[in-house]
Amino acid sequence: MMEAEKLAQLIAKALLDKKGTDVLIIDIALKSGFADYFVMASAGSERHLEALKDAVEDTLEPLEIFPRRVEGKKPSGWILMDYGDVVVNIMGTDMREKYNLEKIWGDCEVVEIN
Repeated sequence: MMEAEKLAQLIAKALLDKKGTDVLIIDIALKSGFADYFVMASAGSERHLEALKDAVEDTLEPLEIFPRRVEGKKPSGWILMDYGDVVVNIMGTDMREKYNLEKIWGDCEVVEIN
């Protein structure tokens, strides 16, 4: 099993490589009982949302890392991928502004993407 921060970094890089915007890693370990990191990215369209999801899966599947669950569809504007200690939120720009998860988790550390 890959270390959670390393996994979060790998996911963030996959999202950046596929032109995800406002990519963030938030360390939620001290505030959450369900995960250690959120990785967030914005997508400019439904097609881009799906491409970002696929990029994460395509990066992790060869390493035999599979999501426990994937929630949401492109028309919803939000896809959540649960990798256990790392939860990925890929959102359309409007959806991300509406729910403002960064503010909810604002007292958590933002991790620099290497």
